[in-house]
Amino acid sequence: QVQLVESGGGLVQAGGSLRLSCAASVSIFSIYTMDWYRQAPGKQRELVASISRGGSTNYADSVKGRFTISRENAKKIMYLQMNSLKPEDTAVYYCRGVLSANNVYWGQGTQVTVSS
Repeated sequence: QVQLVESGGGLVQAGGSLRLSCAASVSIFSIYTMDWYRQAPGKQRELVASISRGGSTNYADSVKGRFTISRENAKKIMYLQMNSLKPEDTAVYYCRGVLSANNVYWGQGTQVTVSS
């Protein structure tokens, strides 16, 4: 059973920064595509950023230039550095690990609240 545990969420003022972490229990973490999603109240869960096992990254337009996704395979940890935070970034942030279509795992989420 793969476990993903997010941490690093909290309350921050607009313009501030937070770094989220996602720690994985799986030994073959390095071959997983890893993603960060978020879900704001009353909204659908949306993809924020992805990083492939080769290190290629993709970002939602709303966070480009402000967020950076990265991973340390040896530590089995993925990060999301969030800078210049805006109130509209307020959401529960989830990490997801994908090995194949039948092997998709989610963390429990961490709350990020940005005050104006």
